[in-house]
Amino acid sequence: MPAPVSEAALAQLFHDARSFSHWLDGEVSEAQIEAIHELVKLAPTSANQQPARFVWVRSPAARERLAAIAAEGNRAKIRAAPVTVIIGYDIDFHEHLPWLYPHTDARSWFTGDAELRRESAMRNAVLQGAYLIVAARALGLDCGPMSGFDQDAATRAFFADQP
Repeated sequence: MPAPVSEAALAQLFHDARSFSHWLDGEVSEAQIEAIHELVKLAPTSANQQPARFVWVRSPAARERLAAIAAEGNRAKIRAAPVTVIIGYDIDFHEHLPWLYPHTDARSWFTGDAELRRESAMRNAVLQGAYLIVAARALGLDCGPMSGFDQDAATRAFFADQP
């Protein structure tokens, strides 16, 4: 069994961590985004489903597109954030289960049942979003999770060309 992490690490990840609404002037680098992805990409989910799909919104134009479909109270936060990540999910995640969960035919559990896939994808994508927050905090970044946006508009604007 691994040793517990240090008290300082626990403080950074949990005790001192809060949801932020205002940002310091600064950038989040491509290297930092890649480091977050490396920590999150195979985080534990139910049957290794990995349904989350992440869209990193970085450019001012993309942030403006997102702000336009967000609730009024979230618009300034999105515009000021150095990066925003939209976490969606793929209801056809089960097509990847032969590779992600190869020791049994987990794909068959979901074949033909779109409602079960949607429910499982949403639950596990939320879990992956929580892992993303912990990963970002572990790398010294602050997070400000939010909802308050038009989900259908976000899907059309940011996920339409996603596999």
